[in-house]
Amino acid sequence: MNTQKITFRNIAWDNAGILLFPENFDENKKYETIISMHPIGSCKEQTAGNVYGKALAEAGFIVLAFDASFQGESGGAPRYIENPHLRTEDVRYAIDYLETLPYVNADKIGILGICGGGGYSLNIAMTERRIKAVVSITGVNFGRLLRDGFAGGNPMEVLDNVTKQRSAEAAGADLLTINMLPDSVEAGKEAGIKDIDVLEATDYYKTSRGHAEGGATSAVYSHMAAGMGWDAFYLSETLLTQPILVIIGDKPGGFGAYRDGFEIVRRAASQKKELLIVEGYSHYDLYDQPEPVKQALEKVIPFFRENL
Repeated sequence: MNTQKITFRNIAWDNAGILLFPENFDENKKYETIISMHPIGSCKEQTAGNVYGKALAEAGFIVLAFDASFQGESGGAPRYIENPHLRTEDVRYAIDYLETLPYVNADKIGILGICGGGGYSLNIAMTERRIKAVVSITGVNFGRLLRDGFAGGNPMEVLDNVTKQRSAEAAGADLLTINMLPDSVEAGKEAGIKDIDVLEATDYYKTSRGHAEGGATSAVYSHMAAGMGWDAFYLSETLLTQPILVIIGDKPGGFGAYRDGFEIVRRAASQKKELLIVEGYSHYDLYDQPEPVKQALEKVIPFFRENL
């Protein structure tokens, strides 16, 4: 497959990306184009690029998979900031870049996101009208996950701790970067972790199955307040009008994609919206396992062809 490493300018730094081209690409033609957004703690070389991006390019689309600002090979400091406002704003700059390419049909740009990228894709589509169709693969509302999951349902305690850490860093303390996953599946089980999503995330990110240099699964603790107050689905009843396809597995885990999938399909103002439940599979099965990915793509590819 023909690919090209690129960069595009953000507000004060460059984002790194990969363009994936269809077979027999002709630069004199114009192509439907899809942005593929990686999960939280991931990078462009993982599922967004090497699974869904690759398949969509093979189906005839141009695909842009890029690293979020402050992550992977993209610019921005400090590293490992996971801020939903910045993550979604990245997409606007990505589209600005795509519109400069003569072979991109600027009227036919879609977006696909996995995990947190799915939530971000649905959210940015509300106010970025250049996006014509949205696919969420096991999408997660990151703000809800922070409040109910990582904060253990006690966000105010976490926010107080985040505030103290930020004040300490402003006074000269070292930056606190946390790893959101255990070092291994075995270490997680020994620590008493039973949640399928945490254990399968560790298997994906911390082993040869999915490990990539840019997929750090880390976050700067003092910058987590913005995520705590964010809601991927806010105003979706009014502003989310593009066709949407939401895909989830039926084995729910602590990251909450199962419940979030039902919620956004119920709430979205879109006239055309569909929920696909892939039976017998989990959140991380939809990252890279052949059968659930095949079932997802059997819906995704026709959806984009029909709606772009």
